[in-house]
Amino acid sequence: MSTRDSTHDVPTSRPNILLITTDQQHFDAIGTRTSVLETPNLDRLAGEGVQLDRAYCPNPLCSPSRSSIITGQYPSTHGCWTIGTKLDEEHQNLGQIFGEHGYATSLIGKAHFQPLASQPDQTSLEAPPTLQDLDFWRGFTGPYYGFDHIELARNHADEKWVGQHYALWMESKGLENWRDFFQTEDPASAREHSWDLPQEFHYTNFVRERTIADLEKSVGEGKPFFTWASFHDPHPPYLVPEPWASMYDPADVEPGRLSPGELANMPIWHRLTQEENPDYSPWQETPYSNHGFGSHLIDDDLLRKNIAIYYGMISFIDQAVGEILDRLDALGVAQDTIVVFTTDHGHFLGQHGLIAKGAFHYEDLLRVPMIARFPGRIPAGTTTSSLLSLIDLAPTFLAAAGIDVPESMQGVNQLPVWAGDQGRARDHVLVENRHQPTKVHIRTYVDERYKITLYRGRDAGEMFDLQEDPGEIRNLYDDPEYADLRAELLERFMDAELVRETSKYRRIAVA
Repeated sequence: MSTRDSTHDVPTSRPNILLITTDQQHFDAIGTRTSVLETPNLDRLAGEGVQLDRAYCPNPLCSPSRSSIITGQYPSTHGCWTIGTKLDEEHQNLGQIFGEHGYATSLIGKAHFQPLASQPDQTSLEAPPTLQDLDFWRGFTGPYYGFDHIELARNHADEKWVGQHYALWMESKGLENWRDFFQTEDPASAREHSWDLPQEFHYTNFVRERTIADLEKSVGEGKPFFTWASFHDPHPPYLVPEPWASMYDPADVEPGRLSPGELANMPIWHRLTQEENPDYSPWQETPYSNHGFGSHLIDDDLLRKNIAIYYGMISFIDQAVGEILDRLDALGVAQDTIVVFTTDHGHFLGQHGLIAKGAFHYEDLLRVPMIARFPGRIPAGTTTSSLLSLIDLAPTFLAAAGIDVPESMQGVNQLPVWAGDQGRARDHVLVENRHQPTKVHIRTYVDERYKITLYRGRDAGEMFDLQEDPGEIRNLYDDPEYADLRAELLERFMDAELVRETSKYRRIAVA
């Protein structure tokens, strides 16, 4: 039995925690699930831990989902409900709690807790002009959302949003003309597929190098660490330097497909995606974008090329992850470190005729890849289909460190499931999606077999039997033969919503 620290009543031998995330990675886009994709280091991680086959995001957009990771709460509770909204800096979060218990806390890479535009009622450090004020970032490395140390980058590929610590890092590496490799205000300056930026200056290497430096610093100081290595890819645009841009032959990848007639019983949003110039204006009620509301039609050759680049981005990240894992070994702390790999939400690569995230709650968008390793606690080479939500990461990490989980957190501790001591920690997951306050507001309930999605203010919905129809081709929502099942699932859904609301009020009570 370990001794305890009387100040915080936690074990003195506390595990380090390394969270590694990507952005917008399909749950099948990993070598253990797609044979053409080469991810030897993620495969190694899976072989040394547990692969979570049914992990879900709480919201299929970046800011809400990332905010849920650090708060352990649903977006409807923590308040960052769509891209363009901001997580309150004072909101209790993992970085803050771990810091209060003696951990070195850091976030390296993409944060995205704040939007790309400041508003009168919310200022954003991740928006111009601060975003690209290098003098500001030269002097600011935290604290930020509880993380004592941050080194950030906001752009994807060659987007014009380049700045923050990443720009300073490129300059420190001798790339004085780094601006030449990124977009200007002219749309024609965007590149496609193969990026002329030398790979050594890519933000994937920025995250790798600075994460390793941060781990070395924490170990050198003898402090347990909570480090989030937040990679930006494989989020579009589909652009990556060589050799990754030509690593995969487009002829070897297999796009997802739209099955004939599958959209006939789906809500109108889905059907409009297959038109050349769809009109989604009736569903716009705020300045915030309705992601994915446009045409998803694409030439097959271009789709294959995009997927090949997407895979190249992932393999590039895999190489970086391997070097981070190797450094944990070299520092002698791998045995004492919980490593979790996942992403913030999924992606569409042609499945159901879709190519971008949006208000389309298929498994491709809601499910996420996840691997957890904790030597001596999590059996190596195991797999579980137990349900998990990204809101579970915060309470799981805290419980593993012997830190009391705040009443405000709505997730559950998954460590007993990962360790094989418990069959499941939850019997359902909820996914929220609120692009607009009323006109684009949907929620999904998923249990071990079934899934049902409701649309606010609309007589439309989705219901799938994931056991018999894992590809989600047959929407059973309006099928009279399944009326009893629909009623039963709606009752379960309502009960789950009542539980969620109860936990929200408990948060208010203890605030």
